[in-house]
Amino acid sequence: MGIASTTFVAVLERTAEIGLRRALGARARHIAAQFLTESTALGLIGGPVGTALAVAAVLVVALAKSWTAVLDPATVLPAPLLGAAVGLLAGLCPSVRAARVEPPEALRR
Repeated sequence: MGIASTTFVAVLERTAEIGLRRALGARARHIAAQFLTESTALGLIGGPVGTALAVAAVLVVALAKSWTAVLDPATVLPAPLLGAAVGLLAGLCPSVRAARVEPPEALRR
């Protein structure tokens, strides 16, 4: 939800930029690809960061309770790919909305 709302706000704030790019010849698919790339990058960065925080939390609790921390690499290693997939899915709706912006209407704002 965080990536989707961030991307949606980016589309709203950059409507004039989108309109200018469209007026200069960018196609709707170029605009959509831009926002999909941005949301995927957010997920690609957020996946490992979130995983690192979760691993740190597990280690802190394990140390505090004098337990042995057991982490399965199969749950930690795919974090960047899962983050990128979530970012891609979260950016679909905002990128389609950005691609539908008409240049004259966007430049009037």
